[in-house]
Amino acid sequence: MRLAVIGGRAVLVEGDRAADISSASKNRFSSDPMTLLDSWQELRHWAASDLPSDAYGIPVEPDALGAPVPRPRQVFAVALNYPPHAAEAGYTPPDDPLIFTKFPTCVTGPRTTVELPPGKVDWEVELVAVVGRHAHRVPEDRAWESVAGLTVGQDLSERVVQLAGKPPQFSLGKSFPGFGPTGPFLVTPDEFADPGDLEITGLLNGDVVQHDRTKSMIFPVPELIARLSAIVPLLPGDLVFTGTPAGVGNRMNPPRYLTEGDELVSRISGIGELRQLFSDSTA
Repeated sequence: MRLAVIGGRAVLVEGDRAADISSASKNRFSSDPMTLLDSWQELRHWAASDLPSDAYGIPVEPDALGAPVPRPRQVFAVALNYPPHAAEAGYTPPDDPLIFTKFPTCVTGPRTTVELPPGKVDWEVELVAVVGRHAHRVPEDRAWESVAGLTVGQDLSERVVQLAGKPPQFSLGKSFPGFGPTGPFLVTPDEFADPGDLEITGLLNGDVVQHDRTKSMIFPVPELIARLSAIVPLLPGDLVFTGTPAGVGNRMNPPRYLTEGDELVSRISGIGELRQLFSDSTA
């Protein structure tokens, strides 16, 4: 199942067409994607009942898509979860997940223009896991059952604020307006031959700057769900940004940060891509 949001309403997507969930279900289900995540298993059972082809009457226009999970209650993120990224940052791979948060107000849709705040804004393409049920103390071997689906995310980061202080506190520097693009679709794990092995790519102005496969993660999705839920109850619609591959701007020589007019594309096979343009907030 592939879920998207068009005009604020949740839709099911097949190819380049979409079905409005509320209308197609005769109002059995809400048009609000956050409400749907509270009854995710029921929705999946209904969606598997083969909707008639004429239900898919909405064209899927990339510029019309919103964030598939627009109002998460909790947004977790993982630092140094790919060995080459840990190495480029000057660290050995961690023994335990390094968790920080992005504040939910930074979450936006897949195609946006982001105003650059003062400082040094960097890119981090990431796979995002979306929680699909209340999950507390979930064993790793059952963790995929708690995942509603996967989407693409950008953990945009203003490095000056992020690294200020001793020790630094990441969250504010990761949470400027527009710093959490997500989308274009929420794709259920059963859509993939192996949801733990997806190609992930970041491009800046058409040039590949990040590329890896998600199987390279030190802590894969099931382990992250198990480790997080061992401490914090996870809620339907929570987002887990799972970490970024090597190739971020502040580790280039010389460093490269986002500037006005840049275009950033974040792509994961089987899900789709984000596309962000950047403008100068002081202009």
